[in-house]
Amino acid sequence: MPSDLERAMETLITVFHRYAGREGNKASLSRKELKQLMETELSSFLKSQKDPGAVDKIMKDLDANGDGEVNFEEFVSLVVGLSIACEQIYQMHQKQTAGVKKP
Repeated sequence: MPSDLERAMETLITVFHRYAGREGNKASLSRKELKQLMETELSSFLKSQKDPGAVDKIMKDLDANGDGEVNFEEFVSLVVGLSIACEQIYQMHQKQTAGVKKP
């Protein structure tokens, strides 16, 4: 039976490939595919962005090799960055709740 972390890795791979190759290369995400993935799988994050060009900026930042697409390795950097930001929020919340004493 796979561990939680192994299931998380499998889910990450499965989600990437669910969107990759809908148009063109099956091993990468086009801008349109990345946008569809983010609108469906990261909708809370995308809604919190005030910039209407957020997907274009994210695409540019992720496309490390400049080929106009996001491969799996480039995609993982998005997930890692968001995970780090979420963990930092979690740590801040932990500190705040630790400072509040219960009666």
